[in-house]
Amino acid sequence: MDMLAQAFPVFLLILCRITAFFVAAPVFSSRGVPNHFKVGLAFSISLIAYLLFGLGISVPMDGVYVTYIIREIMIGLLIGFVAQLFFTIVQITGSFVDMQIGFGIANVVDPLTGMSSPVTGNFKYIFMILLFLGMNGHHYLIDAIMKSYQWLPIDSNSFFDQIQNGNIMNFVVTTFVQAFIIALQIAAPLIVSMFLADVALGFLAKTAPQFNIFVIGIPLKIILGLVVLLLTMPSMVYVMEHLFSKMFQALDELLRLFAKGGAS
Repeated sequence: MDMLAQAFPVFLLILCRITAFFVAAPVFSSRGVPNHFKVGLAFSISLIAYLLFGLGISVPMDGVYVTYIIREIMIGLLIGFVAQLFFTIVQITGSFVDMQIGFGIANVVDPLTGMSSPVTGNFKYIFMILLFLGMNGHHYLIDAIMKSYQWLPIDSNSFFDQIQNGNIMNFVVTTFVQAFIIALQIAAPLIVSMFLADVALGFLAKTAPQFNIFVIGIPLKIILGLVVLLLTMPSMVYVMEHLFSKMFQALDELLRLFAKGGAS
């Protein structure tokens, strides 16, 4: 009975971190994954994490215990948010492209999140999810949350020190800027193509004013955008692999930041 009373607070903290991670992480947070499966998977991984990292740790359930729960939830959400950020930029890229092509008002419902998303962005997002699952990227996400217990154990309070020092905020801002730059790079071919098409239509409007540019321009930009999208699809695999490598690198940097706080 004493062993159970000692193990329960530690297991609950582990469960809070992993459950919060599943709430924010890509693939696992999808609406397509049944809730009972998420709960069962979180419980199973929490049990494994407790057997690996929680034995021998004692955490008293006093007034400070609520602070420990908040800390574990914040850690799980942060790790999941960093991974989800690189998936979100694909939909941001789709918004850029759809505004240029003319698909801006033709949003569809994303089956993974249940929210309205751009047509091109939703297509690339689903393609990215399939490629991510095909290369077993979800295994890396589980590995990242498990390694977080090595560099930021349950009984460590260095996480709040990193927040107070501004290291966590600087990391999140830097990662967001890098992700936004990658989004612009992904959308660059279509944006440049649409810009050249607008310039050509502008010259046509000046040289041949009898043509109705609105009638000609809209279908022309849609056709040109689809052609450019088709031509860039073979290279999309390499772009996604580069995006995944950046995501894994960001997670490694975050875990090293945890380790730095734990060492201090």
